[in-house]
Amino acid sequence: MATNVSYTAHARTDLDGNLIAADEPLAGFHRRSGGDLPGPLVTPALIQLVRKSRDLGLRLSRPIMAQDDREQITAWIEVSPGDEGTSIAIANWQAQPLAEDIGTADAAHRNAIARQMSELALRLGPHQEVLAVLQASGDLRKIADTIRGRLGEAWTQFVELKGNAHKQPLHWRLLDGAKLELDGSDRQWTVFLIPFGRLEPGSDGFELHLVADEPENAEQPSDKGHETVTRPGIGEDIAPVLRQPVSRIIANAETIRTQLAGPLADEYSNYAKDISSAGEHLLSLIDDLTTLEAVEDEEFTAAAEAVDLADVARRAAGILRVRAKERGITIDAPKNGEAVPATGEFRRVLQILLNLLGNAIRYTPEGSDVWIRSEVFEGRASVTVADMGEGLDEAEQSKVFAKFERLGRSGDGGSGLGLYISRRLAQAMDGSLTVESAKGQGARFTLELPAGEGDG
Repeated sequence: MATNVSYTAHARTDLDGNLIAADEPLAGFHRRSGGDLPGPLVTPALIQLVRKSRDLGLRLSRPIMAQDDREQITAWIEVSPGDEGTSIAIANWQAQPLAEDIGTADAAHRNAIARQMSELALRLGPHQEVLAVLQASGDLRKIADTIRGRLGEAWTQFVELKGNAHKQPLHWRLLDGAKLELDGSDRQWTVFLIPFGRLEPGSDGFELHLVADEPENAEQPSDKGHETVTRPGIGEDIAPVLRQPVSRIIANAETIRTQLAGPLADEYSNYAKDISSAGEHLLSLIDDLTTLEAVEDEEFTAAAEAVDLADVARRAAGILRVRAKERGITIDAPKNGEAVPATGEFRRVLQILLNLLGNAIRYTPEGSDVWIRSEVFEGRASVTVADMGEGLDEAEQSKVFAKFERLGRSGDGGSGLGLYISRRLAQAMDGSLTVESAKGQGARFTLELPAGEGDG
């Protein structure tokens, strides 16, 4: 359909999606966003439009919105595919300084969708080195186990980036939104990188989420051979089937709620928020039930590894620091250089501490503190998470670790399984999980494990 748009700037890409020529203001925006000229496109909205135009073989035009660290831009873009790449025409380029609240809202929306759609999540350090593997499902079990065995290496060592032969790891902006392939999976994956750091994005590390372009095939061959299964298991059979559609419901509800698809009456926006919240609760319940099935299996065991409780506590604090900041809560974690060697399974210890710290952030008053302390005493290593919440009386303390026990709380998104699972995990590592509390005096949850070598 013909238009009367007057294009004021032009650009070109090659067949691999690299930007090989660009007029201002696109050239400057591209470089500020971490790109090189020539080099791969780094603006997600433009990447999607170019890819779609090339895949369909059609000229496409639409408005796009994007932002860098300084400004938010809107523009009308027309992309035309050709034998050597695509031609890009730009009109009505509008830029405005990035207001902190607008930027925060957009980033929070994108990050929320990435977290909910993620099937493999990694916590990375400032140099994109893997610190922790937070979750894995379905056809990603093999690569997740591989990464867990090689913590400290750059995450790009474990994946194959499509159409990218540059030295790794690249600048994180070039990797955000990249397509990749994973060993053991037939699906295509998209990278979402969430940077942390007050002075420079990424200076405090990253969250990395891998999102599949299609759901996992529920009919993939089982690795149980010809064994007869009398009932479906939550973890291996049901969870993968449920997780993808629930995640997409959440993502679509968030798109509606934030009105990215167009203006919406307040009551419908609130309705979408309720759908998103309900979906998040269901997804959390699926994950809890998956873990519950595992810890209640008679053959469940935990690895006996060398674990530094102080280090794991710092990692848990780093992972949840953004959530704490949203409520004005300060996390006082063990200081750098402090070490408390213990024996346990790293990912299970991290899982327990994330649950304890997440509960503390949820129930402690806004603007207060949560602190984590670790120590060794008489051959046992321990880490304690303490909050300033309303506390628990003796009757509540006796029930707090029970299955599905929520102590009368409602509407907080919890399943009542977190502490029960955490105690089972602690026991599987020859440890314990206990609570000390009193009404009006907060709560102190302590994970205790066998001390590691070198504790004296």
